[in-house]
Amino acid sequence: MKEPNNLIYASSPYLLQHAYNPVQWHEWGTAALEKAKQENKLILVSIGYSACHWCHVMEHESFENYEVAEVMNQHFVCIKVDREERPDIDQVYMLAVQLMNGNGGWPLNAICLPDQKPIYGGTYFKKDDWINILLNVADLWKNDPEKAKKYAERLTEGIQQAEKIISVPEKIDFTENHLTEIVEPWKRHFDITEGGYNRAPKFPLPNNWSFLLRYSFLTPDESTFTAACTTLELMSMGGIYDQIGGGFARYSVDDKWHVPHFEKMLYDNAQLISLYTEGYQCLKFEPFKTVVTETIDWIFREMQAKNGLFFSALDADSEGVEGKFYVWDKTEFDAVLGEDAALMADYFNVTEKGNWEEEQTNILRRMLMDEAFMEKHQLDEVTLNAKLALAKEKLLAQRSKRVRPGLDDKCLTAWNAMMIKAFVDAAQVLDKEKYYNAAKTAACFILENMTTTDGGLYRNYKNDKATILAFLDDYAFFIEALIALYEVDFDENWLLEADKLLSYVFANFNDPQSEMFYYTSAQGEELIARKYEIMDNVISASNSVMAQNLQKLGLYFDNEKYRNTSSAMLASVLPNIKAYGSAYANWCIQLLNEVYGINEIALAGDNFQTLKKQLNSYYIPNKIILGGTKSKLPLLKDKQSHETKIYICRNKTCQLPVSTVAEAVKLLN
Repeated sequence: MKEPNNLIYASSPYLLQHAYNPVQWHEWGTAALEKAKQENKLILVSIGYSACHWCHVMEHESFENYEVAEVMNQHFVCIKVDREERPDIDQVYMLAVQLMNGNGGWPLNAICLPDQKPIYGGTYFKKDDWINILLNVADLWKNDPEKAKKYAERLTEGIQQAEKIISVPEKIDFTENHLTEIVEPWKRHFDITEGGYNRAPKFPLPNNWSFLLRYSFLTPDESTFTAACTTLELMSMGGIYDQIGGGFARYSVDDKWHVPHFEKMLYDNAQLISLYTEGYQCLKFEPFKTVVTETIDWIFREMQAKNGLFFSALDADSEGVEGKFYVWDKTEFDAVLGEDAALMADYFNVTEKGNWEEEQTNILRRMLMDEAFMEKHQLDEVTLNAKLALAKEKLLAQRSKRVRPGLDDKCLTAWNAMMIKAFVDAAQVLDKEKYYNAAKTAACFILENMTTTDGGLYRNYKNDKATILAFLDDYAFFIEALIALYEVDFDENWLLEADKLLSYVFANFNDPQSEMFYYTSAQGEELIARKYEIMDNVISASNSVMAQNLQKLGLYFDNEKYRNTSSAMLASVLPNIKAYGSAYANWCIQLLNEVYGINEIALAGDNFQTLKKQLNSYYIPNKIILGGTKSKLPLLKDKQSHETKIYICRNKTCQLPVSTVAEAVKLLN
């Protein structure tokens, strides 16, 4: 029986995966950091996450190998970090590796001095290369420690100075010209044939397509509209989308959305539910609605905890093989589907030879749109839909008998908040009470079980415990989710909770030298650098989400400070956006709101809920909505009556009230 290392006491599924490595791993914490100082040993920080395929590969090749472990244990205090639990540590050492090598990724391996300052780092290393690097750096520390210290000092200064945002002293008037300057160069990167961008691998990047859909609607701009619609359509037809179980993989390795990197992340799917809901609301295109309902069904089926929270991820691998759970050989496929096998094989591109690099196996994907497929096979829509539903049901039942991919069952506040908002978005547009109830249950659980005694939040929940103080993204996305919940049921307690958390952010994340908020709380652990999160990546940056929260809560509570802070944040980042719009897509959504204004839609009177349901069928991307019969909110408190009325307000000015949604829509900007 193997002896466990210190990770056996961890709660993170990723750390527990390494608990029986011969490497003497430690969790990040006072004990390990003090050990390094006392023994004057280098620290080896190895960062990954449970669904990371190459993390598993490096573990198998190096961390499970006794020869490698001997070198690591002799010369280093070895610390394993789950980047999803401790994104603050990941942020610092990822930046270090990017400054050293020009790129980063996971697994992330950084070698540091006993004071945590990095001197070397990289991503995946083959076993022999890894041993050589370890020995060379250990030799440097033993024979020329001053050289190592000087290099570490310079690198740490670089980390501390990188990504500084310069405040803009004067107030900026945001204009359509700013948007044009950003979007026109952006267009050159569209893949107009396959959707997404002209590159591989292809990531879904939901915030990009949400902005471009809104931009094309408000401008209007045909080329961005076509790019957004093509991307949504072809992603949902590709292998990146689980055609029978719902949900999206993290990215496709090719440029046709065909071969996924098979792990499924909660944050991707939350944002994609919101995006496809928005696409459906805009276009009324039924396949987008199907994507939303199938993906939510998968969340209910596989990703929801008994307490109502949502788990973090499903691994890419099962039985040690990437994608094995999801692919089909034709023999099994035919046996499951019987008389409809040939038809469904054509629908899902299943062949004897196989349709990707693993011979005789197939990733289910659609090569034809349903209209073309029906014409090819002389089928009507009702018949096709019935055959499809039955085929998916049979295939899903068969697949459920396989060995499942590993589940990362920790629950993270930020990612749960994204899913709460996704459920709320879908509940509104598809009129599904069940989705709203799921969102409400998760939000109430966080408020009741994941808050600190001083009014803050915890980041994680696992084994009935919350243990890590929240970061800015936890606050940003949860505040956003609370605002979204208010817009469903008009319970003002959601807004009051959001406002309390916003006050906590001002008190604990504020930087007096910048408009931006720090990523880490003043109450949290002090690392070698305190950083911001500015650029929108596969997840929108916490500062861009906070800026939009400030903008909305500023309108709800008529708070000038909130609105001014929001505008100042956008102004300070605007020069960066022009050079690389795709990396600031969520900031661009705020810019749209500044340029075209936010429609403040107030519903008053006894029958406000009926009007609200009618309003949900319209695509109005730049709005806040409020309503009820009793309210303390400035926009509503003087508009109380039994007669149901709709007020459209903008920039402190309200139009005369109207009594129908059709009349109200004509007043929108």
